[in-house]
Amino acid sequence: MLIKKTEHIRSSEITPRNLYLNRRKFLSGAAVAGAAVATGFGLREVVSPSLTASAGTKIDGIQKSPLSTTETITPSRDVTNYNNYYEFSTDKDGPAKLAQNFRTHPWKVKIEGQVEKKQELDVDAIIKMAPPEERIYRHRCVEGWSIVVPWVGFSLSELIKRVNPSSKAKFVEFTTLLDPGQMPGQRRQVLDWPYVEGLRMDEAMHPLTLLCFGMYGEDLPNQDGSPIRIIVPWKYGFKSAKAIVRIRFTDKQPLNTWNISAPTEYGFYSNVNPTVDHPRWSQAKERRLGEFFKRPTLMFNGYGDQVASLYSGMDLKKNF
Repeated sequence: MLIKKTEHIRSSEITPRNLYLNRRKFLSGAAVAGAAVATGFGLREVVSPSLTASAGTKIDGIQKSPLSTTETITPSRDVTNYNNYYEFSTDKDGPAKLAQNFRTHPWKVKIEGQVEKKQELDVDAIIKMAPPEERIYRHRCVEGWSIVVPWVGFSLSELIKRVNPSSKAKFVEFTTLLDPGQMPGQRRQVLDWPYVEGLRMDEAMHPLTLLCFGMYGEDLPNQDGSPIRIIVPWKYGFKSAKAIVRIRFTDKQPLNTWNISAPTEYGFYSNVNPTVDHPRWSQAKERRLGEFFKRPTLMFNGYGDQVASLYSGMDLKKNF
């Protein structure tokens, strides 16, 4: 196992160059705004150029969820062409291009560990476990940008209850596919592959934690985690594991990938907390993808009323 210390990770591997250049563009605000007026293009297209999103397969029978935010949804063309998915590329626009031929069927998910019903499930069987819901969630990246996406799925708790974890199961670990042949980013030792993430059991069972297989009313695009991923909206985006092939229940806290690679920068909990700065930038403000001005970052990404009780009595600066 290769464990890379923070000083051994090139800055370009953590903050891609194109993101840095985009930030430089944002600094020239008056000029950009003027260009938008002069050229007739919208500010979104000048600040954050987007491509046309390809149409996916429509998901039938979607129910609207009361858990949704009422905030303006980020256009799908932006979300599907600006991705953090290091298995394919560290560039934001790389995954959309490199994941086009990624094979998502057949696909199996192993259920292992401290659970009564150890099994291997077909992804289509998992998707049919509960009616699909559309949940419009805020999603916050540790690098300072955010999106609002209508994800499609159902509460992860539906799957967990069906496999019957034992009383020893205190955490849930998620592992992403390891396939360098399909995922060119895994040919580079940017991270310790395969990608692993984890949640405490009460976090995994929380109604907001989504087992996700769609967005914008359609199947997940490959570059957004197809065929199945999780969404944990009160945590930074890297906690929401993509292309999951294994779910393991354990009595020990999982060693998640970013915490292994840079333990002083990425903790296990990774709750959105504007008072805890990343060592190399502030988390106090964020920029919604496609917008010009920054906005204050909300504690727990705005989901504090629902999840703050999970961390009662914890030092959220120590347990970042």
